[in-house]
Amino acid sequence: MNYKNITIAGSGVLGYQIAFQSAFHGFNVTVFDINDDVLEKAKAKFKTLSEAYKKDLNATQQQIDKTHLNLNYTSDLAEAVKDADLLIEAVPENPAIKIDFYKKLAKVAPEKTIFATNSSTMLPSQFAESTGRSSKFLALHFANTIWIHNTAEIMGHATTDKKVFEDVVAFAKAIGMLALPLHKEQPGYILNSLLVPLLSAATSLLVNEVADVQTIDKTWMKATGAPLGPFAILDVVGITTAYNIDKIAADKTKDPLKIKTVAYLKEHFIDKNKLGISTGEGFYKYPNPAFRDSDFLK
Repeated sequence: MNYKNITIAGSGVLGYQIAFQSAFHGFNVTVFDINDDVLEKAKAKFKTLSEAYKKDLNATQQQIDKTHLNLNYTSDLAEAVKDADLLIEAVPENPAIKIDFYKKLAKVAPEKTIFATNSSTMLPSQFAESTGRSSKFLALHFANTIWIHNTAEIMGHATTDKKVFEDVVAFAKAIGMLALPLHKEQPGYILNSLLVPLLSAATSLLVNEVADVQTIDKTWMKATGAPLGPFAILDVVGITTAYNIDKIAADKTKDPLKIKTVAYLKEHFIDKNKLGISTGEGFYKYPNPAFRDSDFLK
């Protein structure tokens, strides 16, 4: 793996974290987004992230200064990828948007550039043809707050070149990730294949009035030793994400419980803008949620 220049397409929830983590580990990073206003917002988020790296990783000011020097910004796609060894796509989770992006990218990217999607729900085979270089395309998925929850799931598709796969595994390790290779395509990868059923089961218990939020979380935390219960996790993930996943499932399966869950989340959370940590309230109130109380598990 001899990557030097990394381009991150999309500076949203995960995109800006991937960019900063890569720059922190010495790579030359170009952040691409649709316009300069969005890029200015990304720069503001990098300032906040700088403080988090100092607090959580004991990063020095010198390390942070170097990280910022490694970050470049552009809203011109051709400029963004002109010398990219690896492009990581973190555009919205919408197949039409991703396909349109890859078709434009294929026209301007150099032959050497490897493409990786950070999609958490879609398979690389869905977009391989649109990339125009299916053998140099795969998925590279990160968990939120990647400097702490430093997992990177690497998943190829039927025609991904083995060397490309191995190089991306090496890159993940080079930016401080625990590299997790998958041997075949799997919707939800490993993490979400395990996590989504847990969160779904917890929501079902709540919606069916079996137990309340805190009792369900206490059960999971005490019985397994987990630091967070499923509803605390949902506040981190964002209730909008859970709502969207449940709504897709409800529309597809017409499952009465899913329909009931969607209605419940909409009424109690979405319509009230209680979306989790990002809005200061979800299943818990922040910055001092009840599950952080010393007597929560007593």
